[in-house]
Amino acid sequence: MKPKYIVLCFFTCMSLFSCIQDEAPNAEADITAFSVKDAGDGILDVDIENDKILVWVSPNLESYRFAPEFVLTPGATISPESGTQLDFAEPQYYEVTSEDRKWKKKYEVSFLAADIPTEFSFEHYYIKEKTNYETFYEEDAEGKILMSWASGNPGFAITGMGTDKNAYPTMSSADGYKGNCVKLVTRSTGFFGSAVGMPIAAGNLFLGVFDVSNALTDALKATRMGFPFGYRPVALKGYYKYKSGPVFTENGSSVSGKKDACDIYAVFYETDANLKRVDGTNKFTHPNVVSIARISSQKETDEWTEFNIPFEMVAGKTIDPVKLKNKKYNLGIVFSSSIDGDHFNGAIDSTLLIDEVKLECAVN
Repeated sequence: MKPKYIVLCFFTCMSLFSCIQDEAPNAEADITAFSVKDAGDGILDVDIENDKILVWVSPNLESYRFAPEFVLTPGATISPESGTQLDFAEPQYYEVTSEDRKWKKKYEVSFLAADIPTEFSFEHYYIKEKTNYETFYEEDAEGKILMSWASGNPGFAITGMGTDKNAYPTMSSADGYKGNCVKLVTRSTGFFGSAVGMPIAAGNLFLGVFDVSNALTDALKATRMGFPFGYRPVALKGYYKYKSGPVFTENGSSVSGKKDACDIYAVFYETDANLKRVDGTNKFTHPNVVSIARISSQKETDEWTEFNIPFEMVAGKTIDPVKLKNKKYNLGIVFSSSIDGDHFNGAIDSTLLIDEVKLECAVN
């Protein structure tokens, strides 16, 4: 037999042999679904993030003892076991181990009453294990975490440009109107970002969830905005500083004579069986949107400048008081260093500082 036929037969046999072998054990260690059967109607919404699960519950719950159940990637195991009753008055931690036993992931599971605060100071942040970017959160007078802010930092981490916390688009600054503030900077995403058509990353901070799994395939849908809110918002107030970067770019190419601008806005919308979150594709246009507050006179300023943006009702929309009481509306708040940054247009080094934000709400 000629050598080339011997080689062909060898690889054919090896291919057939590999097909009849058992599949290699799964190397994934993820929670793919979450449910709480013993909570009745107390669960309003659930967000599964990369290493965190947020469970939004009715503020009227008398007990936080639940036995949540998990769906995992094939072959994975979880500790504590699915169905174990725990007290979620404080966050609980689970460890998922992959089927091949080589990979582990720790999840933080938090049950949060659907009453987000109406004042935001940006004094507090933490750096997650195995990351070097900051995550902002708000706490009450007793130091209990009420909510965490989301940002595009997890997506920026994929580019490899986040060498330290100050290299990310979203970070803290001591130069606040009072104490600390949030600092948002439009960054270059380097070679990797340019290669996938995402040459810049605007600094952003928002109420909602950043879906890392969509960061590269559908960036607009990765920004999922809003948390349950039981009051009618009237105005969004606070203080900002802004400086545009020197060179505006579209699709990675410079555009002469054009300057960047920041963006500050909030959307209030009704949730239903078909809509749990608005995202970058429908934040202003979805038929469930009830009212919008958006800055229209932003300017460059080296001094702390006050903003006071009223919520404007969408034509033909009303707010149902019963649905409002039952937390069937979500509120999203967004700050960005580049107004068109979600389409990867803007100026590198555009910088927005935000501090002492307050939601003014109707009393009835």
